[in-house]
Amino acid sequence: MAAHDDARPRTWTGRGGTRRLSREEPDTTPTHGEGAQQREKGKKDGTTRTTVLVALTANLIIAVAKAVGGLFSGSPALLSEAAHSVADSLNEVFLLASLKRSRKAADSRHPFGYGKERYFWALLAAVGIFVMGGCFSFFQGFEALRSDENEGSTGYIIGLVVLGVSLIAEGTSLARAVLQLRASKKGAAEDPTLRTVLAEDSTAVLGVLLAMAGMSLHWITGNIVWEASASFAIGLLLVYIAYRLGSEARGQLIGEAVDEETRDRIRGLLGEQPEIDNVAALLTMKLGLDSALVAARVDLVPGMDSERVETVCVRIKKAITKAWPEADQVFIDITEAPSRD
Repeated sequence: MAAHDDARPRTWTGRGGTRRLSREEPDTTPTHGEGAQQREKGKKDGTTRTTVLVALTANLIIAVAKAVGGLFSGSPALLSEAAHSVADSLNEVFLLASLKRSRKAADSRHPFGYGKERYFWALLAAVGIFVMGGCFSFFQGFEALRSDENEGSTGYIIGLVVLGVSLIAEGTSLARAVLQLRASKKGAAEDPTLRTVLAEDSTAVLGVLLAMAGMSLHWITGNIVWEASASFAIGLLLVYIAYRLGSEARGQLIGEAVDEETRDRIRGLLGEQPEIDNVAALLTMKLGLDSALVAARVDLVPGMDSERVETVCVRIKKAITKAWPEADQVFIDITEAPSRD
């Protein structure tokens, strides 16, 4: 491959089409059809926002009921579940913030937009689950083992009633999130906001079942170990979920490539162009839920003039964005293949 000629026109195929650019010149050309795309994105966010609000409302009500029931009955498992619901409520506030901030328009400080805001707030939600939910559940388990107090029958009944109501509310919120996932396109499964709500509601349902089991066995046997074990199990569950959500958010914040199948298809499309002699490098990165960067260094066949190069870049950009609409930032670095004479 010939060395790159810095004097040769460089091209940027991005939201405004393909243009000759200096290294310092930003692209400010408006995108065709951007208004329709923004409306579609806004519609998706509205559906997700409703799902988060349903979960937030359910968790606030449940958190108060669990806390009151836990303090009245002295149940460590019920208090662990109260902490779990408080953590979920705070996390949903984070997720609501991410929906608004991730749609801010690109500016000079963030030329690729704010799509990664969703992953940042999802990471904070994971930390909240770990600290407020998991750690408090372990604390309640240890406190239960140190205590010799026995709950009265009234306390058990109140606790189980509160958990039963919580199970219905959490199940309703979970059903809402699952229905949205099924009704949406495949990309909805990659939404960190929806994934976090699904994870929280799923663990909440399982946590309530564990708390009910621990409280019931404590009532039947009179052994506090059962309820303490339920608190430990809830804590382990929350720590695991926090780790999974945090790992996913971390990967996106660092800069994760699009999936391997999509990369191979983009490389194949580039290789099929008659003017391209070789695809020297192809780099991709997710910029948000429905935004991605594609940067390619390609060798063109010898003998092409600059106007032909620009026409080729325009065609390649249109082909990539047509096949993958989320690829809204496409950079093409042109070099010229050496002559085979």
